[in-house]
Amino acid sequence: MRIGEVSERSGISTRMLRHYDRLGLVSPTERTPGRYREYSEQDVRRLFHVEGLRSLGLSLHEIADVLADLSFSPASMVEQLITRTNDRLAREEELLRRLDQVQASDPAAWADVLRVIGLMRGLDANDASARQRLALSLAGEQDHEAVPLAEAALEEADPNVAGALYWALARTGDRALPVLVEALNSPIADRRHRAVAALEKINSPRASAALAGAFRHPDPLVSRRAVLARGTRGQADAIPALVALVVEGRDDVEAADVLGTLARHHGCGGEVANTIANELVGATPTARQRLAASLAEIPGPHAQTILTTLSSDVDRNVALTASFVLKARHPDD
Repeated sequence: MRIGEVSERSGISTRMLRHYDRLGLVSPTERTPGRYREYSEQDVRRLFHVEGLRSLGLSLHEIADVLADLSFSPASMVEQLITRTNDRLAREEELLRRLDQVQASDPAAWADVLRVIGLMRGLDANDASARQRLALSLAGEQDHEAVPLAEAALEEADPNVAGALYWALARTGDRALPVLVEALNSPIADRRHRAVAALEKINSPRASAALAGAFRHPDPLVSRRAVLARGTRGQADAIPALVALVVEGRDDVEAADVLGTLARHHGCGGEVANTIANELVGATPTARQRLAASLAEIPGPHAQTILTTLSSDVDRNVALTASFVLKARHPDD
């Protein structure tokens, strides 16, 4: 077959076929009676071999090496291609992430786009102290800062930098909430936990409500912090979970404080005392001691009765804690 026929049947341009010929990848080896060069059947098979290797992402020089070396390991080449492809995908995902952040900042002019890109580069700096200084320098007044700040906070592993980013986020108000709320359901645990920390730092009514809504989250840390937020907002349905935190010894001091807030400021003293009384049945000595301590801020006669009973507990530490709380309670309690 002459070059034009090969091009028509294969879909490969004559220019590319001549390029293959110059490189020695695929050269026509037969001659017509008129001395024109023709592609043999073997040449055509080699041509499709080259095209197959190109489709895998090999360069023409790599293809030449593969075809020239019969001992070349296919497995090694495939492994290199996988690594190269993963690197390319990572670069493209990073570019897509950056473009999404620029778009989410709702830029109105090229100057806004350039500011967002500059901010993103600064927040991606290798030097942790530089990232921290940048976060602390932000005034939080620009709408375009919120999304890049939120994304940086969700990825930041350095605790000092993370603290500065949370502070900067708090100054942006509620602008970053959509990003943070979405991150609560991220498949990456660290990202979920940083979203919780950021929402707690912002601590606006909307941020608190967003976190409180996750109190049934399957992630234990997210659900614990959400329960605390829910109780702080005065929602009585958080009481059983808050008492459970005291029993488990997880965020128990904060949980006891929130129970006190519910009891004193939201009229839930009786419900809190009843829930604690129920949890005392069968509780371990250490759990009983924590429950006794949690009654310090719970007003009412029921809490007083529970503490009086616990002051005679068989476990000395429980009895001492209950006795101390009884003496420290306000006379009106």
